[in-house]
Amino acid sequence: MIHLTDISKQYGTRVLYSNGSFQVRPGDKIGLVGPNGAGKTTIFRVIMRQEGVDGGTVNIADRLVIGYFSQEVGDMRGRSALEEVKAGAGKISALAERIDKMEQRLQSSAEDPMSDDEMTALLERYGEAQLEFEQRGGYDLDSRAKEILTGLGIHPEEHDNPVETFSGGWKMRIELAKILALNPDVLLMDEPTNHLDLESIVWLEEWLVKFKGSLVMTSHDRDFMNRIVSRIVEVANKAITTYSGNYDFYLREREIRRDQLLASHQKQQDMLAKEEEFISRFAARASHAAQVQSRVKKLEKIDRIEIPADERTIRFEFPLPPRSGNDVVKMEQLGKAWPLDNGKTKPVFSGVSGVVRRLDRIAVVGVNGAGKSTLLKAICGMTDATTGAVSLGASVYLGYFSQHSLEVLSADKTIYDEIHDRIPDATIGYVRNLLGAFAFSGDDVYKKNGVLSGGEKSRVVLATILARPVNFLVLDEPTNHLDIRSREVLLDAVKNFDGTVMVVSHDRHFLRSVANRVFEVDHGALRVYEGSYEYYLSQKDKSR
Repeated sequence: MIHLTDISKQYGTRVLYSNGSFQVRPGDKIGLVGPNGAGKTTIFRVIMRQEGVDGGTVNIADRLVIGYFSQEVGDMRGRSALEEVKAGAGKISALAERIDKMEQRLQSSAEDPMSDDEMTALLERYGEAQLEFEQRGGYDLDSRAKEILTGLGIHPEEHDNPVETFSGGWKMRIELAKILALNPDVLLMDEPTNHLDLESIVWLEEWLVKFKGSLVMTSHDRDFMNRIVSRIVEVANKAITTYSGNYDFYLREREIRRDQLLASHQKQQDMLAKEEEFISRFAARASHAAQVQSRVKKLEKIDRIEIPADERTIRFEFPLPPRSGNDVVKMEQLGKAWPLDNGKTKPVFSGVSGVVRRLDRIAVVGVNGAGKSTLLKAICGMTDATTGAVSLGASVYLGYFSQHSLEVLSADKTIYDEIHDRIPDATIGYVRNLLGAFAFSGDDVYKKNGVLSGGEKSRVVLATILARPVNFLVLDEPTNHLDIRSREVLLDAVKNFDGTVMVVSHDRHFLRSVANRVFEVDHGALRVYEGSYEYYLSQKDKSR
């Protein structure tokens, strides 16, 4: 279907890959991985013919329908959400138009007769178009588009709303729905779970598992990758490497291959040292000239084994926070309702009662719009409760993170100064080690906040929070914008945090690794599960 053979690509002096190859076969489910800037998105653009290659060949089967979700929303206006999704099914729309024209020609054949050969050719084209239209789901496009929109969190009563009324994040869902409704032969998806809540991620996961076409995707969601892909293509260190298995298999196999590479490198270094010693010892002796020249030529022809730069992660010992009281948070009949423009109120939750205990690791879960973020804001004093009361316990020092926290960073400050200004008595080494724990090293610490990506800003804010001796971490979607490596850095920091944690996240791997209790906000009430995230899921399955 798609063959990339010995491709090379570079921008100026920066080489992305040299002589890299991989193929997309029918039914393949491929995860595309690698560090930021390695060239993953460029591969998508090459397949879509939006960019060329500097060397090698790109072969794509004729008549192959490719759908590409790229995190870019085009100009949406003048249609309802449902009409926008249906209009995006380009191949199906084109087939419908062709079928309609052929039907009109057949109907007019009585008044404008065709020869037998013309009629036979027309009927043959008509049959082929009908068959392809059916295979691509043309006859159930309307119902499929509705199902996809609903699965991605856009409720049926919103399907007829003008696309202009949707925010950027919801337009992204409509764009994703368009690609899925296309029902292509090959799906290219660049971070499809961004802007999705947990329920929509689970729905998309199930949809992709059943999808009969081929899939190539990037994702920062480890569980999502593990459940879908059966091959990993790594783009890193100027090379493209294929692994047969899911993401967890890839991590294990990559370590095995690296160990083998290190052993081969050491063996080659020992051989080179031996040969170079011989050349050095006998270079001046005429009696050994032939042997010396032979060994020199041999060394010139050897392909030197290169060891890729290792991703260094600095372990950092966070300051021991002061001990809080045993009861960190008490909620008594807590309720919140937002005021509306018409003078009425919109209830979010009510009658919420519960206790957060010292050293709890609580995952706060619930469907989209249930009030998870609002509950965290009420606990942190970021919004006043409408009814009931919430109180923090003795000696509780709180650190709160949300996506709005990114706005408090000063655009003109460097990363280093942002941290140092929060802890002015800290040494340079202490600040650098703290930043190293969040994957900032070398000259990166002198980047200005204003030029940072969303993921980099998230890491800076998390570092500012943990720089101080807080003992209660409240994290609202801390993994948004973070790649898999950065999520692992954060996960490691939270695991080593000697305090209490409450977290809202749609990253199931993160919740599974951290939580020892689960608070579910459901229909305005709070349900408490005394166990891990896996325990919560098992209890939910039993209740269905």
